[in-house]
Amino acid sequence: MSYSPSIFITVDAVVISKEEQHRFVLLIKRKKEPYKNQWAVPGGFVEKDELVKRACQRELNEETGLDLDEKDLLFLDYYDQIDRDPRSRTISFAFRAVTPTRAEVKGNDDAEEARWFDVQDLPELAFDHSEMIQDALHKTL
Repeated sequence: MSYSPSIFITVDAVVISKEEQHRFVLLIKRKKEPYKNQWAVPGGFVEKDELVKRACQRELNEETGLDLDEKDLLFLDYYDQIDRDPRSRTISFAFRAVTPTRAEVKGNDDAEEARWFDVQDLPELAFDHSEMIQDALHKTL
């Protein structure tokens, strides 16, 4: 058994807005490869001296302008499929949040665009983000 220092920790934010009978999820259009121009949940790499939940809050704000309090980000699950990211071995810690309305968002940093999508009409998603969204929806019924 060998130790591989090339394992990276990432975070993902599944933000759901519940409005009357509809649910919406916040997605970003990726600006860079892999999956350039594809939709994904906001997220990114955890920095060396950063706590995981704080990294999720930071990435969400950097990519969408949405500034949620850390207490509003609830742990969803970890995602560690071997080939989930074509760049390298990554383990993602996903968090979920529920908002009463769709706040104004704007793509920034690694995001070309940020937009709310009705969960009944989601585009094809990058990585394993469809699974994350389904998991979050089951926990926020």
